[in-house]
Amino acid sequence: MQTAIRVFVKLAFVALLIISIDAVTLAQGRGHGAGGGPPAGAGNGGGGVDRGISTSSDRSNGRADSGRGTASDRSNGRSDAGLDRARLQRENSEHADNELRSHPNLATNLHTTANNLRSGYQAALATNPNLTFGQFVAATRLGANLGRTHPNITTSAILNGLAAGKSIGRTLQDLGLGKPEAKEAQKRAEREIKDARRS
Repeated sequence: MQTAIRVFVKLAFVALLIISIDAVTLAQGRGHGAGGGPPAGAGNGGGGVDRGISTSSDRSNGRADSGRGTASDRSNGRSDAGLDRARLQRENSEHADNELRSHPNLATNLHTTANNLRSGYQAALATNPNLTFGQFVAATRLGANLGRTHPNITTSAILNGLAAGKSIGRTLQDLGLGKPEAKEAQKRAEREIKDARRS
């Protein structure tokens, strides 16, 4: 009887041992299955999103690379030019904000407001993203100084000349001023702006 009990206990122990080994093996198998693998950002030396971008070309047999270049190709570079234009507008707009902060009395001394200068400049940038804030302020002053005696010389007319790639002096001459008169008008505007910054 005791021998039978001993055999039964040994068999039960062996059965438990086999079940335990199977359970461990099954758990490890699950860890490497669909839900396993390295966490996002681990392995392959990269972090989640970057790793996905860097491997997208391999996984799509190069289609991802061609897709990223398609927008630029199909628009003959217009999408790139649009991004550059927007970036330049933003940078110039930020420069204007810095200028107005650094010289809080500039607008008042030029008989306008900071909001008027800011909004006018942003509107002008939509047409000419290369326009500097200094050029805009000069055009504003010249329009105010010359508009009374030369009705066709307005801030808008000067800005249009700048947008066409002309200098302020050339624009003033095209609008009817002689060369010496255009130079004198520019010097006066520069003097006024300098004094307004200093005050």
